Amino acid sequence: MAFNFDQRIDRRHTDSLKWNKYSDRDVLPLWVADTDFRSPDCVIDAIKTRAEHGVFGYGDRPTGLIDAAIARFEQRYQWKVEPEWIVVLPGVVSGLNLAVRALTAPDERSVSPLPIYPPFRGAAKLAAREQITLPLRLQSGRWVVDLNEAAALLSGKEKLLMLCNPQNPGGTVYRRDELEAQLAFARQHDLIVCSDEIHCDLLLEPGVRHIPFASLSEDAAQRSVTLISPSKTFNIAGLGASLAIIPNAELRARFKQARYGIVPEVDILALVAAEAAWRGGDAWLEGLLAYLRAGRDRLHAAVNALPGLSMASPEATYLGWIDCSGLDVASPARYFENRGLGFSPGRDFGDDRFVRFNFGCTHATLEEALDRLRAAVAARA
Repeated sequence: MAFNFDQRIDRRHTDSLKWNKYSDRDVLPLWVADTDFRSPDCVIDAIKTRAEHGVFGYGDRPTGLIDAAIARFEQRYQWKVEPEWIVVLPGVVSGLNLAVRALTAPDERSVSPLPIYPPFRGAAKLAAREQITLPLRLQSGRWVVDLNEAAALLSGKEKLLMLCNPQNPGGTVYRRDELEAQLAFARQHDLIVCSDEIHCDLLLEPGVRHIPFASLSEDAAQRSVTLISPSKTFNIAGLGASLAIIPNAELRARFKQARYGIVPEVDILALVAAEAAWRGGDAWLEGLLAYLRAGRDRLHAAVNALPGLSMASPEATYLGWIDCSGLDVASPARYFENRGLGFSPGRDFGDDRFVRFNFGCTHATLEEALDRLRAAVAARA
């Protein structure tokens, strides 16, 4: 079945966060991590069917979504999840914040890689908790966390290790030995691990596979909180439905206690969309991955052909992490924005020398962006 990812869909008048940011300027929005693609028909049809029912009262625990998730995790990742492990949430970001608040005390610290998706650091700040950061290093074209520097930074107050796999913004998919090294680190320092795996289906590099941290061993499972959602994969982020998978009953109780009265239950239509995506969206997903892979390769070649810029090829996600340190500008994000390119500032992720380029767009939009990028770099010559 063919899917038309080249279809241009005008999002300017749809209350889109991504497109409204520059609604009064000639700037291409290539920042926040949603895509410009129409979601699969199975999702749209399921929402229409549910909407035609016409009654949208309070929902109950979504057994259909939970069953679909359990079947999917076992089939794709050989990870057997029990229904009682699952906490349904309106978003992974709320899960990050709950993990910090529930699993650390005010005088305890979390550990996070850097650069990292901004809510990792924001969760600690909002909870008034300290956080130490471990640098990501570029090794053989992959951004990987450096655990060698950790010992000198730890004080004994650390309780939570924050993991992002696939990594955002770097696009790395951690291999089993790399995950086992992080498990050994967590075991050595008695850390709980919160693993954000929201991009797990967006694997672009042939032969690479996603391994859930909790699936490594019983020890990994019992010290872990896994956050996962179909939202990035199937472009349904505006219909927030996510899962926290917590095998340890005591950790799960603490996590659930922290959400009472603060984090709401999930919208009925969001549950419908998420279940439909996981049950019926895989053919569409295969088409999407081929399209994103072509876009990634085009972006990677174009960026690395330009003086002052470099980019490792992401193994997953639709996000390019571009090193602009050779461009000699005070703020790369501001410089490019003034030339019609709306990137995510690297500063938000912990390194102002970079920008994050969302290539989850049509190839026509990507080519227009690359033309603007070339012109912006040429202006510095």
